[in-house]
Amino acid sequence: MKRIEELIEELHRLREQARLGGGLERIEQQHKKGKLTAWERIEILVDEGTFIELDEFVQHRATEFGMDKVKYLGDGVVTGIAMVNNRPIALYAQDFTVMGGSVGEMHAMKIAQLYDLAMKLGIPVVGLNDSGGARIQEGVDSLKGYGEIFYRNVMASGVIPQIVSIMGPCAGGAVYSPALADFIVMTRRSFMFITGPKVVKAATGEEVTFEELGGAEIHTSISGVAHFIAEDDKDALMLIRKLLEYLPSNNMEDPPVVKTGDDPDRMDYELDNIVPTDPTEPYDMKEVIERVFDRGTFLEVHKHFAPNVIVGFARLDGMTVGIVANQPKVYAGCLDINSSDKISRFVRFCDAFNIPIITFVDVPGFLPGTAQEHGGVIRHGAKIIYAYSEATVPKITIIVRKAYGGGYIALGSKHLGADVVLAWPTAEIAVMGPEGAVEIIYKKVLAKAENPEELIKKFTMEYRKKFANPYIAASRGYVDKVIVPHETRPLIIRLLKLISSKRVGRPWPPKKHGIMPV
Repeated sequence: MKRIEELIEELHRLREQARLGGGLERIEQQHKKGKLTAWERIEILVDEGTFIELDEFVQHRATEFGMDKVKYLGDGVVTGIAMVNNRPIALYAQDFTVMGGSVGEMHAMKIAQLYDLAMKLGIPVVGLNDSGGARIQEGVDSLKGYGEIFYRNVMASGVIPQIVSIMGPCAGGAVYSPALADFIVMTRRSFMFITGPKVVKAATGEEVTFEELGGAEIHTSISGVAHFIAEDDKDALMLIRKLLEYLPSNNMEDPPVVKTGDDPDRMDYELDNIVPTDPTEPYDMKEVIERVFDRGTFLEVHKHFAPNVIVGFARLDGMTVGIVANQPKVYAGCLDINSSDKISRFVRFCDAFNIPIITFVDVPGFLPGTAQEHGGVIRHGAKIIYAYSEATVPKITIIVRKAYGGGYIALGSKHLGADVVLAWPTAEIAVMGPEGAVEIIYKKVLAKAENPEELIKKFTMEYRKKFANPYIAASRGYVDKVIVPHETRPLIIRLLKLISSKRVGRPWPPKKHGIMPV
């Protein structure tokens, strides 16, 4: 029989072997590509000394195509639990040095079991993806493995936060697990696509590179698949640490409160002059956000996608809130297909995880044009209405300037369940802009006029004076309070504390779930 010392020595040898993954040569190749290994990534992400590996000696069971001669401890993925910012998370990190990080039956089983544990514990899952995709040698067992992961992604949705970082290739069916997560962080060296450049060329004759087809810039700005772009592995990992600071561990908890030292009674008088007197002149809504919320706490989500709206997290007297705002600098803040998807997804995330929603409105309406209509802007715009109506978290809306037509209704209006609606004196609430309204209301008069341009100016001034202000809506009870802009911060902090105990029961009649216009 082996002595205990020999058994312990063997255990240490096996652990060291597992940590080496595919071996020193492949680790060196990983470093030459500017990428870290799975273990190096874990050490940067988690609090020092807190990672506990699970299923470390799992191996694949395949025997075809010489697989019986290729065995790696851990099967190409490191899984475990750890602390990040002194809070527990579940974590998996794919190891590209082991068979290209390919996903086989046992590799997938490790991730699926990690998800099961995370849901029982009520802790977030962070995935560090670096994989060539399905392990072809394992055939349908690999596909079964992906299905098991996808199922867990769906079951965990709205229960625990899911954050995935793409740190290398992510191709074919592998892309759907990140797509089912809540947030995707892509490094500049990473890419995602369903079908690769060769398949695209064979089907269309079009020559494309990996980056042109599904690089980080494509997915953070055009497709909207990814939410954040990071310069490298370390940047991505630090971003994940920061994002986790705003999120609760699960849907039964409130998000953490982190004192920032910013005075809750602070008033910023620059806000009084931030909106131009000319209603057609743009301004930067991000400046409003930076002045209202705790200094230095705004974390923008989907920054490069649909920039005509802004979404992200910030703090108010240390409390986590979700922000939705129009950006007058881009398309005058109009809503369109992409911005509708961006807003509705973010609102639903905040609602699932008990994060209050603060909405800043300056919207002329929906972007016109055949491209938008044919692309289904009606269906996409309806998602915003659905998301706000469904959300039961505290909802505070501030109408900053324009609030016209369907845009006014959709963006957190009282009619869709906002708890409190505030308006600045610059607010204009109407069915449409004064110019358009005048052309419709006085169509017959203008058609007969000798000088219609002068009449349009006259009628527009009259319409603007009568309707382009917050007081008509306030007189109907649609606006709760007209406020001086510099009062915004202390007032919404007080409101948030007062309505934080909000409880909303299930609507009548009972239903399994509604049908969102996806």
